Amino acid sequence: MSKTILIVDDSFSLRQTLAIALRGAGYTVEEAVDGKDALTKLDGRKYNLIISDVNMPNMDGISFVKAAKALPTYKFTPIIMLTTEGDEKKKQEGREAGVRAWVVKPFQPPALLDAVAKLVMP
Repeated sequence: MSKTILIVDDSFSLRQTLAIALRGAGYTVEEAVDGKDALTKLDGRKYNLIISDVNMPNMDGISFVKAAKALPTYKFTPIIMLTTEGDEKKKQEGREAGVRAWVVKPFQPPALLDAVAKLVMP
């Protein structure tokens, strides 16, 4: 059975680019347009990894991570932040919320797939 990854980003083109790369590597992909939408998808479904943007409307990525980590089913699900934010203070805020890796856009799909492979839960 393939591993399932949830992509949370308000950019349609970025979600598409990520989904193509991840599906090409054999992953199943679910998509959400922002943190609020993503929370509706955290309904007990098994996600092996979540990739989220930081800056999104309705609910930003850091708030989403905090909310996701508060849910017992997703407490240990690894989360990668994929964002234009490179600020050390923001990265620290992400780590404190439970983010496992921080990838700055623009990104190279092979490098991201490498990070995904290292973090994806069994």
